[in-house]
Amino acid sequence: MTDMRNEMDSDLDQNYSLNSNADPKNMQELTIYNVQDKFQTMSDQIITRIDDMGNRIDDLEKSIADLMNQAGVEGTAPEK
Repeated sequence: MTDMRNEMDSDLDQNYSLNSNADPKNMQELTIYNVQDKFQTMSDQIITRIDDMGNRIDDLEKSIADLMNQAGVEGTAPEK
């Protein structure tokens, strides 16, 4: 957590060091907003990937059940 804070402080120093009239409170709020935005984007991507994996697993289970039926092998049906 300290490393992330140091990175954010470093980024702020680099991005706003030329603007001596910048209000630190506004810079801090901007940084917090940017971090929250990045976190939300990453969370959305993770959730999408999990949903995609779930769909692929469902499709795979259906394919396996179909193959087992074609081969005449009785098995347990996938639970839903």
